[in-house]
Amino acid sequence: MEPLPRSALVVGLARSGTAAALALARRGVRVLAADRSPDVEARRLVEAGVEVHAGSEEESLLDTIELVVKSPGVPGASPLVAGARRRGLPVWSEVELGARVLPNPLVGVTGTNGKTTTSELLGAVFRAAGRSVEVAGNVGRPLTGLDGRLDAQTWIVCELSSFQLEDVATLRPQVAVLLNLEPDHLDRHGSLADYRAAKLRIFERQGEGDSAVVPRGFGTVPGRGARREFAGDDPLPAEPLLPGAHNRENAAAAAAAARAAGIDDGAIARAFTSFAGVPHRLEPVRERAGVRYVNDSKATNTAAARRALASFGAAPLLVILGGSRKGESFDELARELPARVRGVFLVGEAADELARALDRVEVSYVRAGDLGRAVTAAAAEARDGDVVLLSPACASYDQFRNFEERGDAFRRLVEALP
Repeated sequence: MEPLPRSALVVGLARSGTAAALALARRGVRVLAADRSPDVEARRLVEAGVEVHAGSEEESLLDTIELVVKSPGVPGASPLVAGARRRGLPVWSEVELGARVLPNPLVGVTGTNGKTTTSELLGAVFRAAGRSVEVAGNVGRPLTGLDGRLDAQTWIVCELSSFQLEDVATLRPQVAVLLNLEPDHLDRHGSLADYRAAKLRIFERQGEGDSAVVPRGFGTVPGRGARREFAGDDPLPAEPLLPGAHNRENAAAAAAAARAAGIDDGAIARAFTSFAGVPHRLEPVRERAGVRYVNDSKATNTAAARRALASFGAAPLLVILGGSRKGESFDELARELPARVRGVFLVGEAADELARALDRVEVSYVRAGDLGRAVTAAAAEARDGDVVLLSPACASYDQFRNFEERGDAFRRLVEALP
């Protein structure tokens, strides 16, 4: 393991940044930490010897440090990150730091959609095989948060977003999985080409003995990992409990990754037939008067929403769409709305853009404004056999802190229906 720099600045003090700062301090690194919010929770960091600068992005913070570690929510254009690059200072993502301080074997999972479900499913597969495993990364538990907690033989399944992968240098998963690649986060990456390049960095450092798991027919990927392909119609050791064609694709990817890690089909089958999914991904909330309410708040792009809409057989749908913009066109989503969609309820700042796309294909809609009014309106229109689906096709930051908060609000609203 290469020695760490003697001093570092951690930018962004949410879960990932806090875990990174503590991991560095644990190793005797002089750590400064900065966050543009003046209200960050800093007590744990201060107690660990971290010098916290809340509400500050002064470039002078870079004067005495040798490394910048940035949280995934911090864009590359932020003043401290841009200033570090101008000075020639290395910039690592939190997962790059985690890869350097953790000696554990790693399965990395990336893709536009299905990352969390596939990562948690892989965790279930490893446990079914009797393997010691932890699931971390973009699922909500920072990779550096595992520092000092595992023995070296424990496998880590790490969900990796494009934000986490854009600043890696030595990250080398023994098994790297790309689930799919469709337009997303164009507001941050600027172009589909840059988004794609960030995703494919998961494979860059792979060498002989590593495995690169990709969709069948996907183009060339970097690195020297042995290519393993999957598709949604692959024969599987067992059919997954999770509904939807997209979840069968996720299961096929998980099976390929598990086999690459040396896990037998018996353990894969046991996990597939018992794993019931994760919150906010096609999560059943309630059945009321014959109407099913489903929370798919994690559908933060149009590709995810299209997959959700295809997941309920012939059941009529009332769908809630909208949230904050991510630079994506809604035209394809509007054109591909199934005929069994009986109602569309628009919320959030993207409502006007969604309305224009729906007008172009002559699909009617209700401008609900916010989630509470959307749930009330959908419930009033729903009939026995319908599905009311929250699958927004947008980020949540206009009205909520994150997709989890949005999904929790939907759940509360549905449970409060008389």
